[in-house]
Amino acid sequence: MPNQQNKIFLSPPHMGEWELPFLQEAFESNWIAPLGEHVDSFEQEMAAYLGVRGALALSSGTAAIHLALRLLGVGQGDVVFCSSLTFVASVNPILYQGASVVLIDSEPDTWNMSPVALERALHEATLMERLPKAVIVVHLYGQSARMEEIKMLCDRYQVPIVEDAAESLGANRHGKASGTIGEFGALSFNGNKMITTSGGGMLVSDDVEALKKARYWATQARDLARHYQHSEIGYNYRLSNLLAAVGRGQLRVLDDRIRARRSVFERYEQALSGEPGIRFMPEAEGGFSSRWLTALTIDEERSGFSVLRLLEELDNERIEARPVWKPMHLQPLFAGCVYYPHQPEESVSDRLFANGVCLPSGSSLTEEEQQRVISCIQRLLQRRGEG
Repeated sequence: MPNQQNKIFLSPPHMGEWELPFLQEAFESNWIAPLGEHVDSFEQEMAAYLGVRGALALSSGTAAIHLALRLLGVGQGDVVFCSSLTFVASVNPILYQGASVVLIDSEPDTWNMSPVALERALHEATLMERLPKAVIVVHLYGQSARMEEIKMLCDRYQVPIVEDAAESLGANRHGKASGTIGEFGALSFNGNKMITTSGGGMLVSDDVEALKKARYWATQARDLARHYQHSEIGYNYRLSNLLAAVGRGQLRVLDDRIRARRSVFERYEQALSGEPGIRFMPEAEGGFSSRWLTALTIDEERSGFSVLRLLEELDNERIEARPVWKPMHLQPLFAGCVYYPHQPEESVSDRLFANGVCLPSGSSLTEEEQQRVISCIQRLLQRRGEG
């Protein structure tokens, strides 16, 4: 008999009361294209929230990374370092620019880029006289990387940083907002993110002149002329006024959404942290995680079940969950890339991929729905005890 329970999604959109009034304003003004008051206001409001001088609303977080790399002069024959444990969108813009990819492992305390591996990679790059043109640091599952250590290293070697903060809006490191420590930060407003515009992203920076150049490229690099004239390659990367209206409404409740997701994490942790073989993604000292997704690892030998088994059981109960990202150095597309593990004999991202899972974490998740997830895991644990 088919399971009749409502499906629980991993991280669904959560609309509030502000989006429709802002959308109505956009309709009434007839500004529905990638221009209009809501685009300008969304950029200004996000910049103020993060504490940066400027922001550029775009069609995706991928577009933001791509423009950041171009602003930094990345091109054919250059090298860019990037976190290996991430989604492919963090790395693809390196290929758009014709550059080579070097992948850096995670470290255990944050699951983000390992400063130990990065230092080794930068040292060897110096010996080969091939320092990277940029380092893309990805902040996973709502938590910032150890940016004070990473920035110190990159400053020593004079290598600029692009922060992929697609998953970490609302997080901070020693009070500094995620995405605002490097030269550029990239945000995502995809449907599953902390706030959403259905699809969209933003490039943020204190370098307002660079953002002005990126704005020009993002609007097909149209020159100031009466006729259509183009002197450089451009892109159709701007966010529409309609989607920016949604984003403004979402931004108004961002802090509420963060509190809700942190509460979801805390309920999972309270119910399951004492169980054998289950270990939650830690919140590193000095950091504040938005807990975009509740992520944990499962020791099969101690718990009695594997990640795959858990995913199958949850799926049978109409509950969506996902494995931790498959590292880029294990992807066919990047099979030939150089990879620096955390330690020569220890690849943290391989272990996290093998043992990690992300549970439903939406800010609209009810306690009753969350208990369904918890009960499914507890039943698996109980079967080990009965065996």
